[in-house]
Parts: sequence; C-alpha cells; structure tokens
Amino acid sequence: MEEDLIQQSLNDYDAGKYSPKLLSNQELPFDAHVVDFEEDQQRLVLCRQQLQVTGDASESPEDIFIRKAKEGMDGDEAQFSVEIPVTSKAYLWADKYRPRKPCFFNRVHTGFEWNKYNQTHYDFDNPPPKIVQGYKFNIFYPDLIDKRSTPEYFLEACHDNKDFAILRFHAGPPYEDIAFKIVNREWEYSHRHGFRCQFSNGIFQLWFHFKRYRYRR
Repeated sequence: MEEDLIQQSLNDYDAGKYSPKLLSNQELPFDAHVVDFEEDQQRLVLCRQQLQVTGDASESPEDIFIRKAKEGMDGDEAQFSVEIPVTSKAYLWADKYRPRKPCFFNRVHTGFEWNKYNQTHYDFDNPPPKIVQGYKFNIFYPDLIDKRSTPEYFLEACHDNKDFAILRFHAGPPYEDIAFKIVNREWEYSHRHGFRCQFSNGIFQLWFHFKRYRYRR
C-alpha cells in the first residue's frame, strides 16, 4: 500500500538519514575521482561566474577548455592525442590526493619542406609529402593544489628511435605526469615564429615550430 511505502521511507530516513556508507581509501574503486570540499567549491564558483557572464552553465570547464583549444585550427593542423606510458613512479602525495591525468587538447602542424632533394624532385604544382613542422600542446590543470606552482616540460631522449623524442609534462598534485612522442628536430624559440610557453587560467600552453631552412627559387 502507498501508506506502507511512505512509512517505510520514513523508517529508512530515521534509521540511516539517507547518508551514504563511509568508505576508506582502500575500499574505493581504482578509477574513482575523489573531490574534496575546496575543489568542489571552486568548481561551483566557476559555474556561477560562467552563468553570470554567458547565461549558460551547460558547458563544463573542460568543455570550455576544449573549445578554446580548437580555436584557429586550419587545414594544416590536426589533433594530436596519442600518449605514451610514463615510467611508473611513486608520488609522495598519492596517499593524500588521488593521482589523475589532466585533460589536454594538442595540435600538430604539417607542411612542405623544400630541402635539396625536394627541390630536385618536386615543384609547387607537384609538392612533396607533408611533414611535421610543429606542435601546440594545451594541458588543462584547473585543480592544482599549489596554485603558485607552474607546470614544467622536459624533453627526453627516445632510446628506441633517435628520430623521435619524448616530451613530458609535470605539474604536481593531484596530476600525474603525461608524455607524448614527438619528432626530434631543433625548436624555433623565437616568439616571432610562434613560440609560446605560458600558464594562465589553469591552462599550460607550449607551442613551437621546428627550425626551417628556406631557399630561393
């Protein structure tokens, strides 16, 4: 009867207050995402600010990040999202903060290179195959515990193929390191040629092109 169901609900409420069972860290699933009070409050503030500015809170912070990271993509760029495993390492803070990977949206830029061989065998009407000319890495770290810390990148050797290198990103708790296999060529560090290395609004950007050797026709 309906009255019995209502009474049963009231009894359940009085008995358990509808509180979920308290679990220890060992009882949590490995892929569980634990959010502490401060982090939850920060996300709530961001959603409120978004609602005040746009009138639409349907987009999550990650959705906004991806949309911004896609801005300006052209036909010579494509998404670059293949990670490589990072050597297993123990994080000293793992007992306090559950490690997780950051969200990212990376772009790879391709184009033609007119070296001596290509000058001889190709022309502008019959161009050579496109090669990688640069990358744009956009890594999202909205919940860094230490708000004063700045993410770092490390360029490491790829021991199984010298034509490639390992680009590893490190930020600190609660984020694990992530790494990508990229072409091993000399970088162009001039801002005039598009180099960017900055951390702002929770987004770490590393944009660079490889040095190009031009020629006269």
